[in-house]
Amino acid sequence: MSLRKRNKTWWIDFVAPSGERVRRSAETGNRAQAQELHDRLKAEVWRLQKLGDRPRYLWNDAVVRWLKETGHKATHEHDKAKLRWLDAHLGGRPLDTINRVMIDSITQAKLATGAANATVNRTLALVRAILRRCERDWEWLDKAPAVRLLKEPTKRIRYLTRPEADRLLAELPPHLADMARFALATGLRAANITGMQWDQVDLDRRMAWVHPDQAKARRAIPVPLNGEAMAVLQKQLGKHRERVFTFRGNPVSATTTKAWYSAVKRAGVHPLRFHDLRHTFASWHVQQGTPLSVLQELGGWQSGAMVSRYAHLGAEHLAAWNDRLMGHGTNVAQPAHDNEKQPTRQRAS
Repeated sequence: MSLRKRNKTWWIDFVAPSGERVRRSAETGNRAQAQELHDRLKAEVWRLQKLGDRPRYLWNDAVVRWLKETGHKATHEHDKAKLRWLDAHLGGRPLDTINRVMIDSITQAKLATGAANATVNRTLALVRAILRRCERDWEWLDKAPAVRLLKEPTKRIRYLTRPEADRLLAELPPHLADMARFALATGLRAANITGMQWDQVDLDRRMAWVHPDQAKARRAIPVPLNGEAMAVLQKQLGKHRERVFTFRGNPVSATTTKAWYSAVKRAGVHPLRFHDLRHTFASWHVQQGTPLSVLQELGGWQSGAMVSRYAHLGAEHLAAWNDRLMGHGTNVAQPAHDNEKQPTRQRAS
């Protein structure tokens, strides 16, 4: 049989002209859809082996394969949301018809929704990544079209001074204040804080950790607990069997709630995202002299380039070198007076 049903899913099973047996899941419980996919696959295999034709794949084929191969990514759900939006523009289109003009129209359509350049670029970067894989890995395209990203404005790092942090903590409701204080003490992302479980904490060793599947970079993050972090955790003991941070006995799922934004305004630190507490953690570390290599490990940043953006906040070590310029008896800041005689050069005879 060409179609077989296993549990609730149809499977395709046929023999190619070369004698090779093709067997794969149709990934559907609908027989009509499975039959359509079977017929298309069988025709493509026949053309490829008998005529030497390359199968003509659709954008949808690329999306399905991309999602299968990148299911481990921390941004998998974000990719799915972007791809749902892109379906209105690229759904059903053969890959070899996707060109620069079409991609530029996607850029304009995304901008028309009010999205910022950075948001548009994340969608375009996903399109570029899929098309490049179609060309370089899957050999579904001879050449992927160029994808031009928009220029993004350079943003300053938003971080709190210590007095600002104190004002914010005083305005937040207790459960959010505890999570914010923990973020400032550890540099963890919001999702790692709201999702933290007691089996990730060892109070005796003053250590916590983020498992690889919970980390954005997919690498485990050791979290040494300083006195502030320990105090926060000890307040949470006995509130919940599994989760560390709760509100009225239930695990917390969000940090930037209405209560957060109200407290931010009352504290006079608007605008401020919860993620800016991570920037604050890094900024405070650099300002007190923590080496960037150590900061990278503490915060679980994937590369040194990601922590180098904080380097300018701790440049005290450069002052001694700049002072040397002024230590040779020459005041380079003093301009020459107009009435001073300037030495004249002798012309070569």
